Amino acid sequence: MFKFFLSLALTLAMPVCAQTQALKTVRYTIFLDNGAVAGEQIVEHPSLDTIKVHFDFKENGRGPTLDEVIKIGPDLTMVDYKVTGSAEMGGVVDERFTRRGGVAEWSVKGERGTQRVRGPAFYVPVDSSLEVNSLMISALSASRTGTLRLLPEGTLTQQRLDEAVVTRGDESEVVQLVMHTGLGLSPQFFWATTTAEHHLFAAILPGNTATIKQGWEANLAELKRRQQEASGRILEKRAKDLQHPMRGLTVIRNTRIFDSETATLSKASDVYVLRGMVTGIFPAGTYLTPVDNELDAAGRVMLPGLFDMHTHISRWSASYHLTAGVTSVRDLGNSNAELQKMIDETLDGSLMAPRVIPAGFIEGESAYSAHDGILISDLNDVRHAIDWYSLRGYPHLKIYNSFPNELIPDTISYAHRRGLRVSGHVPAFLRADDVVEAGFDELHHINQIMLNFLSTPQTDTRTLERFYIPAEKGGTLNLDSLEVQEFIEKLRDKNIVVDPTLATFDFIKQRNGEVADPYKTIADFMPPDVRRGFKASTMKIPDDRTAKRYEASYKKMIELVGRLYRAGVPIVAGTDALAGFTLHSELALYVKAGLTPAQAIQVATYNGAKYTNTLNDRGTISVGKFADLILVDGDPTRNIEDIRKVAVVMTRGKLIYPNEINQALGVKPFVTNPPKLRRLN
Repeated sequence: MFKFFLSLALTLAMPVCAQTQALKTVRYTIFLDNGAVAGEQIVEHPSLDTIKVHFDFKENGRGPTLDEVIKIGPDLTMVDYKVTGSAEMGGVVDERFTRRGGVAEWSVKGERGTQRVRGPAFYVPVDSSLEVNSLMISALSASRTGTLRLLPEGTLTQQRLDEAVVTRGDESEVVQLVMHTGLGLSPQFFWATTTAEHHLFAAILPGNTATIKQGWEANLAELKRRQQEASGRILEKRAKDLQHPMRGLTVIRNTRIFDSETATLSKASDVYVLRGMVTGIFPAGTYLTPVDNELDAAGRVMLPGLFDMHTHISRWSASYHLTAGVTSVRDLGNSNAELQKMIDETLDGSLMAPRVIPAGFIEGESAYSAHDGILISDLNDVRHAIDWYSLRGYPHLKIYNSFPNELIPDTISYAHRRGLRVSGHVPAFLRADDVVEAGFDELHHINQIMLNFLSTPQTDTRTLERFYIPAEKGGTLNLDSLEVQEFIEKLRDKNIVVDPTLATFDFIKQRNGEVADPYKTIADFMPPDVRRGFKASTMKIPDDRTAKRYEASYKKMIELVGRLYRAGVPIVAGTDALAGFTLHSELALYVKAGLTPAQAIQVATYNGAKYTNTLNDRGTISVGKFADLILVDGDPTRNIEDIRKVAVVMTRGKLIYPNEINQALGVKPFVTNPPKLRRLN
């Protein structure tokens, strides 16, 4: 799925030139991390106070197309804003904002608002181009305080981090790196010119995309390097401040341990930890030896660290996982260079992140290609890619939508010989049954299984059909039919793992103005713009009849996951959505599908370790294994919603308080009074 971090950058905050800009057209090119062109932004200035923007971005067969008309006031904020077009999944975009004197009004996706305003205030569109950020840069640069009030709510802050000279032939220009905080869960970085207008020069998301003024592309590598160094210093300080080393022997007293193998809770126990390993588990109150540190769990439930089995991790999203108690993630598609750097930075302590289990991503070349990992064209390319991944310790291979069908059997055979499990999307013009017969070990996404019964040999699942066909027809699928039952039996008999990512597919039924179901419980804890983004639909749902049809299809997806589990098909818990916070919603959906809360937690702990071949060192709370542990308020084995109340996380010999991370993210803490570590020596 489209990475949430990228989606946030492209839909919640993007740039616009200043009022005094010369009347000319400015063009930007959008590149993927591998250098492929994926879109453009064209900015026209028909008058001094009016801007017209065309923005188009496409990867993997989807992405937004937007047209904006913006009118600028004397304070460089927007007084009129209109955007039309289509969202990532084809949904209609139609947003309006006006400010007349002291009254601001807006309408977007079922939301209508009016607010009285004094002084400069910048409206944050739900869907916008990068040009909106450029205006933000200009307005913030003109501000004496470096801050700017946001509408409907919030405050944006700008900080200058670096300065560089860029060149184009005989031309040169000074640009500065600025950091914006106050939008989203992490800072946003932009390179801006240092002229009076301070308009956008480039926007770089390492590992994802880079947008830069046309003609200046040769400067991207250096700007990326400098930006990574600047952001790395911030992340390194965060890692130092928010991870607390547990030096010496530590005992966690009076905790109820979740046995993930049997999905049961123990009586009160004391757990001993040394250098990131569990060294002893005894009945509570058993005093064996002096210790250096003590933490009284006061009866809290202790779980093994959770697994998110479907992520696309980034440096900034890494801490979201930890705040939710996720200590291991499987990355299923990323920039190989970026992921290798993140793993190294985590090992040396400069990045606060969960343990990463990398999956090697391979894709064929087409107009719809995703550009993570390695693109291949023949079997020789395939073998080189698998060797690259194998020698770098990747235990898993992921095949994607445009992969050449004729290469699948030999690819799976070679990957298995090199010791890699194989999974992925079902490539275009095939069904799930075809790849299972070819040797897949795992299937991703519940829509791919639904398509096994709904697609035809002509269905091109590289396009949005892979979402719209299950949405349109899934509700009519008879799960008791012989075809469905025989396929479920085949998955069970072949021990094919299913990674359903149910929480992600809530988007097929979400309507504008409604908070997406997976985020209803957490919405009030989030920053205002993130909370508002939870109400933004991406699918095209034109009427109530369509909405009911799509909702019925989503209910059938949930029911199908329950049937798979009860039939003995292995399930693993992955999200492919907002890091960390979404995993809890995924588990709640498993309970809705018929699992007990304890079984859902077992899926996110024991199954995660079992199907990543890491059960030897994690997945259960056992002597000799990693002390990747979380303490939870309440009893999530009875009420799955209690799993959101993560009080303490331990991993890599360090103690982490999620309330501290949440505060750094601008998130209201789920636990306000966690137990504290007492140092005794």
